[in-house]
Amino acid sequence: MRRRDFMTVLAGAAAYPLLAGAQQNPMPVIGVLAAAAPDNAGAQRNLAAFREGLGEFGYVEGQSVAIEYRWAEAHFDRLPALAADLVNRKVDVIVTEGGDASVLAAKLATSTIPVVFHTDGDPVARGLVASLARPGGNLTGVGLHGLAAKRIELLCDLVPQAKAIALLVNPNDPRTDEEIRDAREAARAKGVQLHVSMS
Repeated sequence: MRRRDFMTVLAGAAAYPLLAGAQQNPMPVIGVLAAAAPDNAGAQRNLAAFREGLGEFGYVEGQSVAIEYRWAEAHFDRLPALAADLVNRKVDVIVTEGGDASVLAAKLATSTIPVVFHTDGDPVARGLVASLARPGGNLTGVGLHGLAAKRIELLCDLVPQAKAIALLVNPNDPRTDEEIRDAREAARAKGVQLHVSMS
């Protein structure tokens, strides 16, 4: 999934509570809880795509929606206080940026304000939601776990004559073992050989 498409999905999820409460608040407020610093290039790219996605739903920052940013500047211990600040501000929805630490801080800060997240792991295994089909509570989002297996399946569908596939992984990523295991299972199910290479 391309970053822009992914962030449009998140923007749609964030816009949903705003649409529901549009008659109550003339200018809805989105709280962004970010683990990074404001000058973090990756966070800024994600937020630019997020704002673009909001625009597709008719929300323009400063015109039809206010966005309040809280930056932990890589001091994860600050996230709970920043999340509490957004809750006290009574934002309409909290969007997390920067990983599970932001999501968990928002989850602990409120059980009523909708929280929209993205994670590269399994949101169920990480205790963010009860299940993918029925997340329960006030959290919703996108989990990018299991992509290694999906990539293998997609490659096999695109190149059905393939007999072997190579997987390049980062040995320093804590999810590498899980990725390799999932990819091997998918390759075995598709009847192809998998070669794993560490970058």
